[in-house]
Amino acid sequence: MAELEQHEGEQDMDKKIEETRQRFKNEFLQDSTDRYDSRDVERLQKDDALMEGYLQWRMYVIDDALKMIDESLQWRKEYGVNDITESTIPKWMFETGAVFLHGYDREGNKLFWFKVKLHFKDTKTIVDKKKYVAFWLERYAKKEPGMPLTVIFDMADSGLSNIDMEFVKYIVNCFKVYYPKYLSKMIIVDMPWIMNAAWKIVKSWLGPEAISKLKFASKSEIQGYIGPEYLPPHMGGTDPFKYSYPPLPDDDFQTPISENGPIVSEDETESKEGEMESRETLESSFNSEVAVKPKKVNFLEDSLRADDNDKGETSARTKGARKPLTTFKGPLLDVSPAEELSFGSGEMEKKSLIILSNVTKNNVAFKVRTTAPEKYRVKPSSSCCEAGASVDIVVSLHGGSQASPQDRFLVMAAEMDNAGSQELAQFWKEVPKTKIMEHRLRCHVLEGIKTTLNSLRDSPVETAVSGQQEFHTAALDGNLNFKSLMRVITCNARLEQKLNTCLWVQKVLIGLVLVLMVLNMLCLYLLATSQLPS
Repeated sequence: MAELEQHEGEQDMDKKIEETRQRFKNEFLQDSTDRYDSRDVERLQKDDALMEGYLQWRMYVIDDALKMIDESLQWRKEYGVNDITESTIPKWMFETGAVFLHGYDREGNKLFWFKVKLHFKDTKTIVDKKKYVAFWLERYAKKEPGMPLTVIFDMADSGLSNIDMEFVKYIVNCFKVYYPKYLSKMIIVDMPWIMNAAWKIVKSWLGPEAISKLKFASKSEIQGYIGPEYLPPHMGGTDPFKYSYPPLPDDDFQTPISENGPIVSEDETESKEGEMESRETLESSFNSEVAVKPKKVNFLEDSLRADDNDKGETSARTKGARKPLTTFKGPLLDVSPAEELSFGSGEMEKKSLIILSNVTKNNVAFKVRTTAPEKYRVKPSSSCCEAGASVDIVVSLHGGSQASPQDRFLVMAAEMDNAGSQELAQFWKEVPKTKIMEHRLRCHVLEGIKTTLNSLRDSPVETAVSGQQEFHTAALDGNLNFKSLMRVITCNARLEQKLNTCLWVQKVLIGLVLVLMVLNMLCLYLLATSQLPS
């Protein structure tokens, strides 16, 4: 029954998306084609997830979604969002550090920081400041499409001179209209009491669909939303991060532990060449606490010799790893899964599989990096994929480490024209950044398993019997696709609405029946009294 409802919900959503597209074409594109950027119109016609985001944010009311799309696309053309780059923004704005992306909240959402004390109202620079915010949002939307942000207004040392209501309203509109579904929470930290009136106005701008996302927190309360590792010291955290420009702050991806043990940095590679190549087995190299240099690869000579060994080792290496269900279509490699690697605490939940498929006619070099290299082992973490071939990469938790939603993986790939004469380390030093494909993956921690662990820690006697059931439930839940889950929820909401309508009709009918009964009794009374002798 649930599967039938889910299927009906998906069909219903497809119809709404198609109807919205058709109406947008007929009602908005016919009269004025120069109102929007053609790139945005083309994306709207192809990207179902984007269209669904507008519909969901407007409670699936097509008229409201169309107004939102119109306003959003006009804004994108007015500010030239598709063409905003680091070079088009005044350098001094980056140097102030008033706005930047850094760290994650406890739910794994990226943090978007606004240092309020560094902002001052200035009509001459307001347009550039708005473009500056758009630059960060567009940059994030391209790197992490569809992933929500948690906005932090750091009010420390700020006063009335730092409050610019027009600028704040613009920020609110960015999440309310221009980037639907990207707002996870908006947290106001350590707000001075004198600004209460101003933020009550901001609260009214959010509207009913986003009012629950606005949070006010003191220094002691903010750790309920963000762990101390991503909070600055003045908020009671331990994050040593200090903003500086250049470069722009971003995820600190490092090379994870590979089958050859910890990998030395590329700068140290040449000086330590040949130092540890006598290590032959995985066990000896991994147990040694010395950084081992990965063996250089000559692809023309080694690929044939490695094929025979790899075939036998691949099945054993991938055994027990969670198979990916989705695929990202890239220009060089197809990456599975498309968005996230799932991990749990059970023995069967400590491995996930990344499958890379070469879609080019040349060899493609790849390497995998992570923001938590001490937690994960990656086999292989760096190699080459031949034209038309696929490579299975096993990502496993190292030792007793636990996965976290804040952990990220970066898959980097570049096409190799002369694979026979190039060594991998040298290739990555020479390849231009513009030719490198990057794809990011986040970590998904199975919720049911986390709940089981917490309950076992708090009350091991009471939960010992139910722990196994929760584990199996979690394993099933981990395979649910987020998009399908949202559609099921939407379908349930529509069924609930229909049920409420039926109950209302039922009440009306009951009321009419009661009225008829009263009228009937009144008629009988009048008939009886008229027949009595006078």
